[in-house]
Amino acid sequence: MIQLHHDYLLIQTSNGETIPCSAELVAAELIGNVASELDPGLVQQAAAAVVHYFKHDLARISVSIDDFSLALERVLRTLGLDVKSQDPDEKAAVKVSDLRKLVPDSDAALELAFFPHLRDELRMKLTSEPDVLQLNGLRGCVKSLLGAKRWSGRCQELNDQIVDYIRECLRSDGRLDSCGLVVR
Repeated sequence: MIQLHHDYLLIQTSNGETIPCSAELVAAELIGNVASELDPGLVQQAAAAVVHYFKHDLARISVSIDDFSLALERVLRTLGLDVKSQDPDEKAAVKVSDLRKLVPDSDAALELAFFPHLRDELRMKLTSEPDVLQLNGLRGCVKSLLGAKRWSGRCQELNDQIVDYIRECLRSDGRLDSCGLVVR
């Protein structure tokens, strides 16, 4: 199993999905429009404290969105802020896609055909303006594109190219800062 970054938790959404998310992203989504009125450093520290509480005090890496929301709300109220997390219906809309399904069937020029497929998939997912875009299967996708059985330096290079391409697509669509991105 891949180890999570120190400020990440596995967040269980209301529809049953589990998504690795940074404390900052979850805090911004839960607080919503009020986040712009608050000191970003304060929100960042409060979210980090909540992650520490769940990971170290309770020894949990998987937390429901509601539990995280309530804990963050309590911390911010303790700091003297009057915040209320968003209603469950207003929480982050997550669009999920599997990168392995975008790998072309033919053997010729797999990488050349893959990137336009990826761009089309991103455009389609971004039309509904999701809060979080989750792209699964990156490792399997890379190995399929290269015909590799084991992970290699060449695989890592293509992995990095794909992630950079995804970021550039989001940047060109003006969604890089407004849409969370999870690639796994």
